[in-house]
Amino acid sequence: MFTGIIEAIGSIRALTPKGGDMRVYVATGKLDLHDVKLGDSIAVNGVCLTAVELPGDGFWADVSCETLACTAFVDLKTGSKVNLEKALTPTSRLGGHLVSGHIDGVGEIVAMSENARAWQFTIRAPRELAKYIAHKGSITVDGTSLTVNSVSGAEFELTIVPHTLAETIMVDYHPGKLVNLEVDLLARYLERLLLGEKAADPHSSGMSESFLAEHGYMKN
Repeated sequence: MFTGIIEAIGSIRALTPKGGDMRVYVATGKLDLHDVKLGDSIAVNGVCLTAVELPGDGFWADVSCETLACTAFVDLKTGSKVNLEKALTPTSRLGGHLVSGHIDGVGEIVAMSENARAWQFTIRAPRELAKYIAHKGSITVDGTSLTVNSVSGAEFELTIVPHTLAETIMVDYHPGKLVNLEVDLLARYLERLLLGEKAADPHSSGMSESFLAEHGYMKN
């Protein structure tokens, strides 16, 4: 588990095809690795990766075909900057929100504008994730825990303060850039709970307007 509070900016040092998937070397910059052991988890742009080698100034990790297919990792190149966060320990402050490191989908930066010293970002999420994104709710963008300021359909807006810009890769964002999204865990669990016994039905279509109306969650 992670908090979504970025600890350092690293960079991709190498991307090596290996047996049909990929092995990646991440140079970790100022991230303190003294307490990291082989097998520990580190979030890279919000993706939970396992350290399989620790050469000193970074770590090697294996990236599966599933991860390559479901994240914006496919756009990473040698030299790309990445957000880094080590996994939670029992004494960590939960400064952001609970983040699993399992990406739900890939979003796209569609607009940017200055707002005093901050920046406004508009991000378009995949349509199937829109129901999990709420005004003033939490969302993780490339591993960064952020608060949603407004929602319109599948698009949502963020206000990014100078500190966050300086300490994450968001300073390099531009319209058209793809980003990893993880929705709030609570939203996913709530959806599952509301399904009740239908959650065990493999033919259930999940949460829908007809389901909500049938169970009294919507008024005609």
